[in-house]
Amino acid sequence: MSPPRDRIAEEILRQCHARGRGKTICPSEVARALADEWRALMPEVRDVARGLAEEGRIAVYRKGEVVSDHDTGGVIRLGLPPG
Repeated sequence: MSPPRDRIAEEILRQCHARGRGKTICPSEVARALADEWRALMPEVRDVARGLAEEGRIAVYRKGEVVSDHDTGGVIRLGLPPG
């Protein structure tokens, strides 16, 4: 059973703030912190991250740049918004 979406959001925010501005985390770090069967949780982690990014609470990065089209798949990183 997956953790509630608010728990996923809390973990994303906790890890991003712990890492600090200018640093990023991998979505798999969040999934691993929340579930032994973490791979199954990855789509939900990415979905929650998308929502947090739309709210401006985090940024989604690809190749070091903030992206807004992160729902297309591929390797992403999560971090605090620049500035």
